[in-house]
Amino acid sequence: MTNSIAEIDNAGTLFVIGANTTNAHPVIGQRMRRASQNGAKLIVANPKEIDLVRAADYFIQHRPGSDTVLLMGMCRYIIEEGLHDQEFIADHCENFEDFQESLDAYTPEFVEEITGVPWEQVAIVARTFATNKPSAIFYAMGITQHTHGTDNVMAVANLALITGQIGKPSTGVNPLRGQNNVQGACDMGGLPNVYPGYQNVTIPENKAKFEKIWGGELSAEIGLTHTEIFDAIYDGEITALYLVGENPLLTEANAKHVREALEKLDFFVVQDLFISETAQYADVILPAASFAEKNGTFTNTERRVQRVRAALSPQGESKPDWWITSQIAQKMGEPGFDFSQPSEIMEEIASLTPIYGGISYERIEEVGLQWPCRDADDPGTQYLHKGKFARPNGKGQFVPLEYKKSAEIADDEYPLILTTDRSLYHYHSATMTRRVAGLEELDSNEWLKLSPDDAAQFGIEDGEWVEVYSRRGKIKVRAQVTDICPTGVCSMTFHFHESPTNEITNPALDPVAKIPETKVTAVRVEKI
Repeated sequence: MTNSIAEIDNAGTLFVIGANTTNAHPVIGQRMRRASQNGAKLIVANPKEIDLVRAADYFIQHRPGSDTVLLMGMCRYIIEEGLHDQEFIADHCENFEDFQESLDAYTPEFVEEITGVPWEQVAIVARTFATNKPSAIFYAMGITQHTHGTDNVMAVANLALITGQIGKPSTGVNPLRGQNNVQGACDMGGLPNVYPGYQNVTIPENKAKFEKIWGGELSAEIGLTHTEIFDAIYDGEITALYLVGENPLLTEANAKHVREALEKLDFFVVQDLFISETAQYADVILPAASFAEKNGTFTNTERRVQRVRAALSPQGESKPDWWITSQIAQKMGEPGFDFSQPSEIMEEIASLTPIYGGISYERIEEVGLQWPCRDADDPGTQYLHKGKFARPNGKGQFVPLEYKKSAEIADDEYPLILTTDRSLYHYHSATMTRRVAGLEELDSNEWLKLSPDDAAQFGIEDGEWVEVYSRRGKIKVRAQVTDICPTGVCSMTFHFHESPTNEITNPALDPVAKIPETKVTAVRVEKI
């Protein structure tokens, strides 16, 4: 997030697109509800009528895969009405003329045709966002898990720039992270193209710095993303895999392909809390301690680095992840892994990672710090891009965007579009939450959510068993007839191994971010 969670309270407008916030981020979702009750305008844009819509002033129900068109249409209206922040654009941005010219393609007629949203609605929410300031945008994987997900995020940035709603309190571009420490994992180099602190692996100076401290030779080539790794395994380019805290047999698009890849491995290690569906394929399982059994830090969605302290002793033979990794490295003869406690790792992080340079266990003993925090006197950063942007010239760049269709669209053979969602009661692949009796009682089955019109067309009654087919296979699931899905769109979560949704989702990748298009899959439904 460019801004902070607490800033939601003082926003004039909250624009939530592609995020089922009350289910996936319930604490933030409740804060949005409270802000709405206190006078903030709440705009929700989602193909489904999610729970947050009940608190919204405006609900935009656009078609799956049409986010860029909706956002660029809003930008066009704002400029045509003279509602853009001309002073901010002149002082802080570049490439505005090319961007403005690109908006010629987003006529009201075209926006209506692609999104299914009347232009009058687009105009209302655009005017609200541009005038009822400060305005903040929040999004999640509903706009990123597309073959044009990068374009969607760029369109969000364009909207923030054109209205001057970034680099100020209660504004910004705010991606809501899907897991408690996924921000920290990215910060620490859990991406194939960067070292910790987003220091690019292709820059020789960065490579030399880390080689000096780590005492080994590093590759200067960009690695593979999560999805590409399983393709490489399948093709025989990777023969061994060490998997930590992941369950791709439920979470990865086209999960049947993942299973086929795992079966080809010569050696497979899984490090996890429980024996997940994926761990059953492992040659070696390393039992890891849970968050409640170890010390360390989490970096949350607002970039806040916070202490985590053990409340219990590790159960059985389980050990903290950092200890397991360090022991393996030492057995392999790698220098620099002789850590005795997590605070020593944080000291190394601070020495190598400028945005974490001022963070230490002593400073976050009671309250966490938000990066960038560059030295011991830095109080941390409540919001990013104050005064200037992080680009070399300090200016934000507008990006012209062309409409791109999703990799799959509905046709005669597969007439419905399936999109994925999350349950309030389960987390990710439910490896932990389905072991909680109360949560399992509240939600123990997968459901195919289907509109009344579509259910009638296919002769399906509420609660009946159906088979859902895509170009990758089929799964069996119960149908739930509901008004939350518009005609032509159906929805499932991916928490339940009995109905593994991701066996049928689309693995087509965004060419930049290499994220699969799990939010748009062409399917057909047949009653059993």
